[in-house]
Amino acid sequence: MKTLPVLFAAVEGIVDEAVLRRICREVEMQVGAVYGRSGKSHLRQKINGYNQAASHNWWVVLVDLNNEAECAPQLKAAWISQPSEQLIFRVAVRSVEAWLLADRESIAKFLAVPLQRVPTDPEGLTNPKQTIIELARGSRKREIREDIVPRAAGGRSEGAAYASRMIEFAENYWRPDVAAHASDSLQRCIKRLKEIQQRYKEA
Repeated sequence: MKTLPVLFAAVEGIVDEAVLRRICREVEMQVGAVYGRSGKSHLRQKINGYNQAASHNWWVVLVDLNNEAECAPQLKAAWISQPSEQLIFRVAVRSVEAWLLADRESIAKFLAVPLQRVPTDPEGLTNPKQTIIELARGSRKREIREDIVPRAAGGRSEGAAYASRMIEFAENYWRPDVAAHASDSLQRCIKRLKEIQQRYKEA
């Protein structure tokens, strides 16, 4: 049996990193160095370098679809014309927040909101991040509202502790295997990582 490869990774931000690490933990894959974390534009500027690096090691690049393309294959084709065999390019539809919302029971409990308020089709949302913020606005817990919802006069689009709260949720409460049932793009990501893991286990 070959030793499982350590994945190098590139992501848009720290919440994406937490989500990716949680998924890899779920499928028993190890994440090494993580690059990017400076937004989508920065990630796209570096994508050719990550693709070249993937000729030597396994890399996983996680990017949000947002409204940049109609679908994940279209976005991938626009970013990389000839992906390396060891480059795992994954697109979250529409963003990783949709993956977090896809575990409805856990996010409802974490945000302290009724389950029926959590959308059943997270990938159909135009702005999943804004949905989380709106859910938090109706939270029974004051600390959730204060951390996630932006202050009216603050000029921010999210609360000051939004990222740390989402990381907390992703690391400790989110269930990727459950969420995958409501998110096709997440399910595809998990399936691809499991295929690689299985290949190495059987080699």
